Amino acid sequence: MTDTADTAIVIVAAGRGSRAGGGEPKQWRHIAGRSVLARTVATFAGFPRIVVVLHPEDMLRGVAEFGGRVTLVAGGESRTESVRNALASLAGGGVARVLIHDGARPFVSPAVIARVAGALDHAKAAAPALAVTDALWTGAEGRVTGVAGRAGLWRAQTPQGFHLDAILAAYRNHPGPAADDVEVARAAGLDVAIVEGEEENIKITWPGDFARAERMLGNAMDIRTGNGFDVHAFTAGDHVTLCGVRLPHDRALLGHSDADVAMHALTDAIYGALAEGDIGRHFPPSDPQWKGAASAIFLAHAAWLARQKGYALSNADVTIVCERPKIGPHALDMARELARITGAGTDRISVKATTSERLGFTGREEGIAALATVTLVRP
Repeated sequence: MTDTADTAIVIVAAGRGSRAGGGEPKQWRHIAGRSVLARTVATFAGFPRIVVVLHPEDMLRGVAEFGGRVTLVAGGESRTESVRNALASLAGGGVARVLIHDGARPFVSPAVIARVAGALDHAKAAAPALAVTDALWTGAEGRVTGVAGRAGLWRAQTPQGFHLDAILAAYRNHPGPAADDVEVARAAGLDVAIVEGEEENIKITWPGDFARAERMLGNAMDIRTGNGFDVHAFTAGDHVTLCGVRLPHDRALLGHSDADVAMHALTDAIYGALAEGDIGRHFPPSDPQWKGAASAIFLAHAAWLARQKGYALSNADVTIVCERPKIGPHALDMARELARITGAGTDRISVKATTSERLGFTGREEGIAALATVTLVRP
């Protein structure tokens, strides 16, 4: 699993995108019912800090679209100024690495992101690209005027990754505009490693690109549903932990880990949707290192595995079955914690509770049960 703890994402979406037509900036136009920018942001779910650079006129729209799930930064007169503003906002915040991505590339895969991030273990800069394989011409007035060699030429993509201190210094010293971040890095003397890009990582630029994007979504959509169920008995104690939230109680839940029965059910639902078994397959209870472990570790791994396979968490529904403690006053906090761990929006996580009308082991207050259902979507 790629460690993302010290890596921030900068998504540049401050342009007007006039070449794409449509009457509004291309990043705000919809593909299959969702804005290009929202799709782009969703591909980086799980990274602890995402900075989205917007045109000053779009800031209120950004707040409405993302609701505090990202940091919004106002862009400048050029892409270079916009990126410089975003990088400056990260300085001194404990960020060591940054991936800079075009807001109009909504189909970047987890594999490309992982390749760029992984290359930064050995280089201060890395970027995805595809070798040019087509013949190249020069032209004027609708006619071919010459032929150009393609040896050694690459088609640049994003995200382009850097050590933050190096690229921030490069941007601060760069005198004018640049085509992309690699140009700024090379002007500062940084070596840039090339990693493999993907044909699907298209940048939406022209009107026809929207039709292509719709076809990509329509032809490749993969929807998975998974269910999870778990039970834990009560034991002596003074609190229970449910969905990552500690609730005072006159008893505790018994388990090998922290016995978060609701989080276990959700984790198993994600593994089930991926046909990856259950928690026990990935974190065997026979392994002493998981004794008393926080269940957030298990859920984070399941969410990461889904992203690695190209899936986004479309929604999750968790039901807790118990007489006590009362869940309702804490349900929103629980949903927020699950959203934080999985990288999903809070509007995609539901936590609710019910009793068993004093019937069965939950009715006798011998333990707590939980059920979860998730839907994963791979666009």
